[in-house]
Amino acid sequence: MGITKSDIFTEKQNDLAQFFKVLGHPARVAILQYIGSQNSCICNDLVEEIGLAQATISQHLKELKSIGLLKGEIEGKKMCYCINVERWEEIQQHLNQFFNNTKSNCC
Repeated sequence: MGITKSDIFTEKQNDLAQFFKVLGHPARVAILQYIGSQNSCICNDLVEEIGLAQATISQHLKELKSIGLLKGEIEGKKMCYCINVERWEEIQQHLNQFFNNTKSNCC
């Protein structure tokens, strides 16, 4: 979708599209699932948990942070990540509205 075309859609439509685009890679889904299953922010090495190179993990974390799903804090030499609960709930509301307002009108 070109930059000039996105302005004809609502903010919610663009937000959902960006969300789906970022979650379009299974590594990002795995990262979110892992971080979301922890009781606190994670500071450990995701390379061992996910099985991808550090540079690849970093790129995926950057994409997840770009839409606000993750928060990150620097602790010493490590970056700690956790789910941004406010943004997570906002996306959840958008998705609920999207699915609840979709009619089952197929033959």
